[in-house]
Amino acid sequence: MTNAEKPFQNDLVVVTGAGSGIGRATALGFAANGARVIAADLNLSTATSVCELIRSRGGDAHARQVDVASAPDMERFAAWTRAEVGVPDVVVNNAGIVISGPFLAHTEEDWQQIAEVNLFGVIRGCRLFGAQMVDRGKGGHLVNVASAAAFWPAPSQPAYSTTKAAVLALSEYLRAELAGYGIGVTAICPGLTSTPIARAMRFVGMPAAEAERQRELGVRALRRRRFPPEKVAAAVMRAVLRDRAVVAVNAESKAVYALSRLAPGVLRVLSRLSARQARQAAG
Repeated sequence: MTNAEKPFQNDLVVVTGAGSGIGRATALGFAANGARVIAADLNLSTATSVCELIRSRGGDAHARQVDVASAPDMERFAAWTRAEVGVPDVVVNNAGIVISGPFLAHTEEDWQQIAEVNLFGVIRGCRLFGAQMVDRGKGGHLVNVASAAAFWPAPSQPAYSTTKAAVLALSEYLRAELAGYGIGVTAICPGLTSTPIARAMRFVGMPAAEAERQRELGVRALRRRRFPPEKVAAAVMRAVLRDRAVVAVNAESKAVYALSRLAPGVLRVLSRLSARQARQAAG
């Protein structure tokens, strides 16, 4: 493929949580398709590693250490991007965390922590970079990475599911408001994907030994699923090119999305059964 044939040639793409998993694959995917990339991550070394790989392949990339849970940090990041590199054509709000455990075991601090990253991190990315796109007057695209958990109240993940459902709702709202400025908005909703997220998951309401057991079960489940983050990255790029509103990625996400629209009662029954099984396993 020549440079002229690359669909994102010379576009500027910002990706948060770009140091690993879906974010890393997305940054590499856009770069392979001609984009200039800004890889933002809380871990500067992983963001730098991604950028070094992009540059080794002839691409253009910048690494930035950014905490999406910090409003001042995000404001500085957006200002730096505009001043030093330019207004992004695409922003992928991908950074996220998982807290797992019963609802009653989640403290106020747990909710605040996950909401600051999973929801307010997305809000900040959309608000700050969306404003830049509007000011520029040439359109753009915002991609918000939600989850299949946005459609289904996943057992033992009340805070995670709530924040991802909120990201989906926010994306639907913004799509309507920003359409008049030529700005597309997409919610990407992956199901189980083979990323390091299970290893980084935090557990509440259970002894440390049980939490470690659950962590290993999650790691093995994602490994067995064998759905690579590169496939999610490909879905992200297709969604931008086709201006898709909501994209359910992989079989389980598509199934629960269909059920949420056609038979929501079935999902509620499945959720109750899953919650019962979780209580029995813990008890």
